[in-house]
Amino acid sequence: MSETVALFGGSFNPPHIGHVLAVAYLLSATEVDGVWVVPVFNHAFGKDLAGYDQRRVMCELAFGWLPGVRILDIERELGGESRTLFTVEALRERHPDVQLRLAIGSDVLDDLPQWHRFDRIAELAPPIVLGRAGHPHPDAPLAVLPEVSSTEIRAVAQAGEPLAGKVSKAVEAFIVTQGLYRP
Repeated sequence: MSETVALFGGSFNPPHIGHVLAVAYLLSATEVDGVWVVPVFNHAFGKDLAGYDQRRVMCELAFGWLPGVRILDIERELGGESRTLFTVEALRERHPDVQLRLAIGSDVLDDLPQWHRFDRIAELAPPIVLGRAGHPHPDAPLAVLPEVSSTEIRAVAQAGEPLAGKVSKAVEAFIVTQGLYRP
C-alpha cells in the first residue's frame, strides 16, 4: 500500500496558528500519512514576501515539531515563478509511489479559476478542502480553522504590538529578533 501525503503550500508570510492547526487537522482527521509543507518561492500573483530563507525557517519553527511533517524546498529548486501544477508534477515524478493530495483552505476556492490548470492539479493531487472561519463557501466543509491571517499578523507586527496567540512562540521570537514586518 502506498503512502498518502497532503501538500500544504503557501506564502507562510508568516506561518500562523491557523496553518499549524490545519496541519494538525490533516494529520489527525484525514486519511493522509504525512504533510509536506511547501513554502512559495516566487509568488505567482506577485505578492511582496519576506525572504524565502526567513519564511522557510519560520516554517521549521511552526511545523517542524509535528510528527509526519516535512518542509520541502521544491519550489526553490524549480526556480522562477511558483506554480502549483509545476510543483505537483515535479513531486509526482520524484515520488511516483506516493499518493498526493492538495490541502487548500476555503478562502482560496473562489481564486481557483485564476490558478494555472487547476483541473490538472486536481487530477494529480485531489484537493482536501479545509473550512476556514470567516470564509464560508458552498463547496467547503464547516470551518475547522480560526479566522487569522498573515496579512493581519504583519499589520500587528508593523504596529509593534504582541503577536501572542496568532503565531507560535518560536515564530514570534524569530519575527522579533529578525525585525520582520517592521516599517
